[in-house]
Amino acid sequence: MVFRLCLAYSLSFSTAINQLGKAKKLAYAFTELRCTFAGRSIVPDIAVFEWQRIPLDENGQIVDRFEIAPDWIVEILSPKQSTNRVIRKIVFCLKNGTKLGYLIDADDQSITVFQPDRLPEVKEKQDVLPVLDALQDWQITVEDVFNYLSFT
Repeated sequence: MVFRLCLAYSLSFSTAINQLGKAKKLAYAFTELRCTFAGRSIVPDIAVFEWQRIPLDENGQIVDRFEIAPDWIVEILSPKQSTNRVIRKIVFCLKNGTKLGYLIDADDQSITVFQPDRLPEVKEKQDVLPVLDALQDWQITVEDVFNYLSFT
């Protein structure tokens, strides 16, 4: 049940990113995409790439292997999942070119934001979240993110 909930949440949030990013060819969010770079493979819950960095083949199709770091990584903390292990994944990405990381904690309705050369920041409720520069016109709060799974 927990896995399905995390997957549903990933799909809802990535769809929101893609509604803005794809239409204007700014960015695209992929769920559970294997990314291999710096001698390691990771599979973030959501990997967002700025449009011009999406790897394409000679026919303009998305390649099978992404061998670059995502621009934005989103991880949704699952019960019994090691918080430190997830943080290490986000930090690894930041050290290798990722511009933004979110660690979403549904238990306390917070999002920890990771950016290169900054201390992590815990954001709650009406706090506005940073997004990729390519999506700078998008204003999103912590509450907005959690509302993607609300059916009330």
